[in-house]
Amino acid sequence: QVQLVESGGGLVQAGGSLRLSCEASGSTFSINGMYWYRQAPGLQRELVAAINSGGTTNYVDSVKGRFTISRDNAKNTVYLQMNSLKPEDTAVYYCKMGTWSKRDYWGQGTQVTVSS
Repeated sequence: QVQLVESGGGLVQAGGSLRLSCEASGSTFSINGMYWYRQAPGLQRELVAAINSGGTTNYVDSVKGRFTISRDNAKNTVYLQMNSLKPEDTAVYYCKMGTWSKRDYWGQGTQVTVSS
């Protein structure tokens, strides 16, 4: 079992920055990929950024050049640095961690609100 705890959400003005963190505990040796998703009201959850065990990253087009995903394996933590935030980035952000056993674990979600 893996437990995830997210932090770092909040209210920010357009153009501002936030840094999300997601720390894992439990059977962390089994973790491989780490992901950030978001879900805005009335919309489906979408994958925002991903980083694999080798450090390769991928982003949805709408955040490329503004968001950076990173991981600290020693701390079992994944981060999402969000710069140049826009009102359309407003959503609940969830981290997900995949494991070698193909089971996924989700964080509880953290609200990000960007005011115009």
